[in-house]
Amino acid sequence: MSDSYDAIILGGGAAGLFCAARAGQRGKRVLVLEKSEKPGKKILISGGGRCNFTNIGAGPANYLSANPHFAKSALARYTPRDFLELVESYSIAWHEKTLGQLFCDGSAEQVVDMLLAECAKGDAIVKCAEEIQSVDKADSFTVITQTGSYSAPALIMATGGPSIPKMGATGFAYDLARQLGLKVVEPRPALVPLTLGGEDVLFRELSGVAAPIVAEANKTRFAEAALFTHRGLSGPAILQVSSYWRHGDPVVIDFLPEAPTDWLLEAKRDTPQANARSLLREHLPQRLADTLIHRLALSGDLGNTPDKNLRAAQDRLKRWSFHPNGTEGFAKAEVTAGGISTAELSSKSLEAKRVPGLYVIGEAVDVTGWLGGYNFQWAWASAAAAADAL
Repeated sequence: MSDSYDAIILGGGAAGLFCAARAGQRGKRVLVLEKSEKPGKKILISGGGRCNFTNIGAGPANYLSANPHFAKSALARYTPRDFLELVESYSIAWHEKTLGQLFCDGSAEQVVDMLLAECAKGDAIVKCAEEIQSVDKADSFTVITQTGSYSAPALIMATGGPSIPKMGATGFAYDLARQLGLKVVEPRPALVPLTLGGEDVLFRELSGVAAPIVAEANKTRFAEAALFTHRGLSGPAILQVSSYWRHGDPVVIDFLPEAPTDWLLEAKRDTPQANARSLLREHLPQRLADTLIHRLALSGDLGNTPDKNLRAAQDRLKRWSFHPNGTEGFAKAEVTAGGISTAELSSKSLEAKRVPGLYVIGEAVDVTGWLGGYNFQWAWASAAAAADAL
């Protein structure tokens, strides 16, 4: 005999726990099955252990999807302010770091504890260390684990994507989706460092050097810091553009986003005895400035350097092309781009159009947020949409 519920949620992460809490408090009998020994493991490591739990400015423009309109409905109905009210109702102290990013003052454990308390309010049952052996769909869904058999008319997939496999992440959601006849947009690492080879390999020697820049990939630009690593490029600006970057594309960096257009020519006119190296060191870390000047082959006084050489240097520093040869993969990716196709799902309820009673929420869906709390907000909003539709 199976234990019967109104809804079974696969995955006890951000989306799964929030969906269980909300559905339980609406009177539904809910079971969460989580394969790890404790719930919310990705929440605990997020934001350096302080959980960047939302972004106050989160909106549809901050998400990448094959259907850019899909996230609008859920995001409009459950907003960052809504989640912030919940956080404050638990007296969890928070602060805004930069660009609308909200973090706990204390530990990310406060968010997990809050979600579990919300589950308890709705009598939602959270079972950990449950390995899913099979999922079948007949009149209802039957989920078999090593501990038993569970059935419900509704099944919510909240198992995330394969990013950060050391935390137990897998592509389980995609395998189950295909089993049930749903299309999957090819998953790929997102918010991930990029690796450099070829002529760019010289920049690996700058490992540890960071600078504020503007990075661009596929006409999408982000103004934040870049960090050079022993494998290539990282830092917030690079992680952001990585979601838009595809193999073969360049990543274009503006090393001097604040500099006037003809700053070198003006410097030549005002201080002809100065040299480009010392001038660039005023704007960028010394090691980075020296490497760029070496690549630009600028030596000698500005007064003895032809204007055309200075113009070419200015232009290149504003649009310096790197040609990444790959990424650091799912192991270092904060999230997964791609996933279960939005064409298969209702944007209002997150229910599968062709499989009544099946819902997909959170990272498993082909909706990927920017760095900075946006992916958590999608988890909360998509979970709320499914819970309210049950």
